[in-house]
Amino acid sequence: MHEIEPTYNWRKYYISEDDKKSPFYGLSYGNTYQNTIYGYYIDPLWDDIGSETLYAKVLMVDYSAHYAVIELFGEWNDTLHNDIMLLKRTIIDHLTKKGINQFILIGENIFQFHGGDTDYYEEWFEDVEDGWIAAVSFRDFVLEEFRRYHLDSYINFGGTLQIDNWRTLKPNLFYELIKGLIMRRLS
Repeated sequence: MHEIEPTYNWRKYYISEDDKKSPFYGLSYGNTYQNTIYGYYIDPLWDDIGSETLYAKVLMVDYSAHYAVIELFGEWNDTLHNDIMLLKRTIIDHLTKKGINQFILIGENIFQFHGGDTDYYEEWFEDVEDGWIAAVSFRDFVLEEFRRYHLDSYINFGGTLQIDNWRTLKPNLFYELIKGLIMRRLS
């Protein structure tokens, strides 16, 4: 677990701890491994959102285009930890207040999902109004759980949103790709 790091190659375009509008502004990272998931240390660059098992990294925010890309890591557990509430209150609410209404969640490092109530998903969906929420590169068994809890009413996922090479794209090209895919789905 400690070898899984947040994506670095977009740091030349955006660094959340340097962004005065970011919920992680001013945060400094050391090399000390402190956070754990089930007793396994994780890379210190993952941002703590208050969950015991879910961590995040805001990879990109473009306030003029109104989008954010957030990489997730760990176990997303709404049943025991209400992780959606923690994600929403720690990151999403902060960004929606700054005008962000298009969210791209990267989920290749989500190793388990346990659903629960959908109230926070519904609230998030209502908050984005004319925007959208896209889940990119989540594992198939996680997407099956998303379907089981009817999260497809709030989040776009699966199919063409399974993009293996997303890291090779520049953030604006990645966003335009996802936006195009979402617009096709909505029309």
